[in-house]
Amino acid sequence: MDWDLEIEIARVDERRFSAAISVLPGVLCYGLTQAEAIGRAQAMALHVLADRLEHGEIAEVASVHFHPKGGAGG
Repeated sequence: MDWDLEIEIARVDERRFSAAISVLPGVLCYGLTQAEAIGRAQAMALHVLADRLEHGEIAEVASVHFHPKGGAGG
């Protein structure tokens, strides 16, 4: 199965960004820059998919593509 995951990026305050992947509940990460928040969300998403694969919740992962959405500066 191919996974196309949209990363929702937002500025939390003047010093932090958040990155969330809504189709994977619980994948919400923070960083001092957009890049840091996105990288953490991508890593967490891959861990979630690996865990689901290991426990038989999904049959396969053929590819994963991340698509950032939103954000402001960074």
